[in-house]
Amino acid sequence: MDAPVRNRGRRPGRSHRTAARPGGGWLAPFAGLFHKSLDRIDAGLTRGSITVSLPDGRRRVLGGRADGPMADVAIVRWNALLRLATGGSAGWYEAWAAGEWSSPDPVSLFTLFMLNRHTLGEAGRASGWSRLARRVAHRLHRNDRAGSLRNIAYHYDLGNDFYIPWLDPGMTYSSALFAGADMTLEQAQTAKLDAILRRTATRAGDSILEIGCGWGSFAELAARHGVAVHGITLSTEQRDYAEARLRAAGLADARFTLTDYRDVTGTYDAVASIEMVEAVGREYWRAYLEAIARALKPGGRAAIQLISMDDAIFENYARNVDFIQTYIFPGGLLLSEREFRDIARDVGLNWQDRVGFGADYAETLRQWRERFDHAVAEGRMPAEFDDRFLDLWRYYLMYCEGGFRGGGIDVAQITLIREGI
Repeated sequence: MDAPVRNRGRRPGRSHRTAARPGGGWLAPFAGLFHKSLDRIDAGLTRGSITVSLPDGRRRVLGGRADGPMADVAIVRWNALLRLATGGSAGWYEAWAAGEWSSPDPVSLFTLFMLNRHTLGEAGRASGWSRLARRVAHRLHRNDRAGSLRNIAYHYDLGNDFYIPWLDPGMTYSSALFAGADMTLEQAQTAKLDAILRRTATRAGDSILEIGCGWGSFAELAARHGVAVHGITLSTEQRDYAEARLRAAGLADARFTLTDYRDVTGTYDAVASIEMVEAVGREYWRAYLEAIARALKPGGRAAIQLISMDDAIFENYARNVDFIQTYIFPGGLLLSEREFRDIARDVGLNWQDRVGFGADYAETLRQWRERFDHAVAEGRMPAEFDDRFLDLWRYYLMYCEGGFRGGGIDVAQITLIREGI
């Protein structure tokens, strides 16, 4: 999962979430249509249930046909369902930010929708004019060289002081690997980085190109093993932090540059890239994989950690613009592993040894959110981030956790080996 700083606290979220007045409002005469919309959701819930309190005073139970998550939702105004029908997941967030619906546990609701992804169809996706408008706006965030620079800055250059209070001490912003139930978040992040380094099969004196170096946690680990690392990023905040980190550790075998992956020159013994490809965009997957193939010596290994969407619903997902693309990471897109694997083969990269651990990402997100909430409650978040912005990020962490718990999204490590002698 790896706004320019001047825009801190001024993201395109709605105003700080407040409770809307209960009632039907101007949409009350159309209550029958909203009940029909709920009927369609009810029909699509084959597992789990939602108990819904509605503006007309009615309570309905949707689903309940088989075991699964049980969510409670209070629809305060009918407008929440209108936003869901027209704006999909982005509209549903907008309704939450406006106080038009609430839940004691939104994660269970997001889990439920993802768990029933095959039978709910388009129930959580934008439609009509809203879908078209969002697609046009999203097209402006395509990941050409200039667009990638803007998109990365929007997410990562919020400032290190925003991420420090809730990431682990190693500043690793990607899924941890919980090899044991008693692992701390920091230990699980180290286990993940160790697994990536093992996949590269590098030894002291070898070289690694890291595409998307984050705040330098992998580079530090590799450098401590005597491997020379060239970390590239488009985030000045991350570059500066990583440089200072390695300098403070007395590790000279690492350098960091503001470089687009398409502009990499030279060859390396291995490549590492941890949850960077989600920022590439479908039309640039081939360019990303070609860059890896060019950078690798014959027989060299690339260790990739990636986030993918269930291939059965990928096309519907890719045709829409969801909450994350609208409010968190413009230009982002999860992978179709099937398509990505085919492109890798076409450019001479042999895909091997996939290990998925989506449940670990759900736990990582839960712990991040717990740490995030503690930082907010204790006043440790930078003062320039207002309540609406902090609420937006809390919602983001809950939304992602539900996606992984529902099984439609997975995280995996894979090894790509450049063919040739």
